[in-house]
Amino acid sequence: MHNERMRDYGQYCPVALASAVLADRWTPLIVRELILGSRRFNDIDRGLPGISRSLLMQRLRHLERKGVLERVPITGGRGHEYQLTPAGRDLEVVIMSIGEWAVRWMFAEPEPQDVDPVTLIWWLSRRLDHDRLPGQRVVIEFDFQADTGTDPTTLWLILERHDASVCTQHPGFDSEVIVRSTPVNLMRVFSGITTLPKATAAGTVTVAGPPRLTRDLQTWFLWSPFAPAVRARAAIQK
Repeated sequence: MHNERMRDYGQYCPVALASAVLADRWTPLIVRELILGSRRFNDIDRGLPGISRSLLMQRLRHLERKGVLERVPITGGRGHEYQLTPAGRDLEVVIMSIGEWAVRWMFAEPEPQDVDPVTLIWWLSRRLDHDRLPGQRVVIEFDFQADTGTDPTTLWLILERHDASVCTQHPGFDSEVIVRSTPVNLMRVFSGITTLPKATAAGTVTVAGPPRLTRDLQTWFLWSPFAPAVRARAAIQK
């Protein structure tokens, strides 16, 4: 079996072997979604706007054949979910290294066409510091103003102590916190280019609601896993 995989590129080389697993379009991003905690097909799909569901299924089957993930029955439910194998979990350092390399050498300001509001809020919902969340349910309303080539849109993030959900339609609950921004300006906060306090001071992001919630809002999120690398790069460039 190992010899068969070595022949994918016709080269007896570890880089060729790894490329046969990871070098297809979308595959590293699928692994990223799994590393960040997505397990169900629809959750992985939500983190990858632009991929077709048939291609996503094809790539997941490829990763399963290569021993990167496995399908397991959903506990107490129907269907299955995807879990990384030890080999798949070992790819976290690889994916992080790729992202940090891009930050050092290729990272630039976000452009409107590269920031999907729904995906951004979905990423926020997975990057929560649950120990810092309020004890009660909190509904955050995100009012996105139009960027170049984008339309205004409103989304809701419902935070519970151990869960979070993203709504594209009004959830039926009152919004305790309202965040107004463009997708690009909120992405600048998420990615680590700036901080929420700096963005609110500059007026690129506004936050309204009870002071006890708006004051703590910045502590509820862990932001991008690549934010430390972005901040380190910014410090070097100063």
